[in-house]
Amino acid sequence: MAKKDLTDLSVEERLVNLYQLQTTLSAIDEKRALRGELPLEVSDLEDELEGLATRIEKINTDIQDFKNAIAQKNNEIVQAQTTVDRYKKQLDDVRNNREYDTLNKEIEFQTLEIQLCEKKIREAETKIAEKEEDLKNAQALVVDRQEALTEKKSELTEIMQETKEVEEKLREKAKDLETRIEPRLLTSFKRIRKNARNGLGIVYVQRDACGGCFNKIPPQRQLDIKMHKKIIVCEYCGRIMIDPELAGVKPVADPAVETKKPRRASSRAKKTPKAEE
Repeated sequence: MAKKDLTDLSVEERLVNLYQLQTTLSAIDEKRALRGELPLEVSDLEDELEGLATRIEKINTDIQDFKNAIAQKNNEIVQAQTTVDRYKKQLDDVRNNREYDTLNKEIEFQTLEIQLCEKKIREAETKIAEKEEDLKNAQALVVDRQEALTEKKSELTEIMQETKEVEEKLREKAKDLETRIEPRLLTSFKRIRKNARNGLGIVYVQRDACGGCFNKIPPQRQLDIKMHKKIIVCEYCGRIMIDPELAGVKPVADPAVETKKPRRASSRAKKTPKAEE
């Protein structure tokens, strides 16, 4: 039954309802514009803090890995040193030069292993120092970004509290107006509005031009818009057109037209004396 009532609405009623919905939605857009870039800034800061948290976790993991590697190398040093001490004791009991050379080679090899482990430990300690510096910088950045986020959230909350009540009333009005518009027409309007930069889905004629894209409208098309016999869209931007009077807007006179009339009058005034002569 509701759908039938909506389809029975005249073109004038449909256009008026659409324009009222547009003005309501534009008012909501204005309230949102008061927030400026704050919502995006808050979102960016939250994303950055999340990234920093991941980075800090990765740094801590790397530091722990280097510490584990140092512990492992220290164990290898202990084992190698134990082996060296054992081989050195065996040198006293060798029976021939071959055994002596073999033990010396093993001692030399284990000594090189100890030196290699010590080198790896120094490298790991250097990496740990670098990672700890990175960790310190990241933590300082987290504190800075957290302070900025708290400030931005506070500003955003303050603005939202100021406009919340008005926005809620406007949204309720918009929902009510949507129930008075045919679903198919409403869907088209929302699609047009979504694709428009300024969020205008229906505009009135201003100085013989589209109020959305400002392209000139032919006289015959302007007449069709004033007749209110069908829904007409701009052939350039696709916005729905409405007559200014129907929209309740006082037409703005073209200053170029106004300035031409006095000139014609003054020229006639100059010609009159010549005719009398």
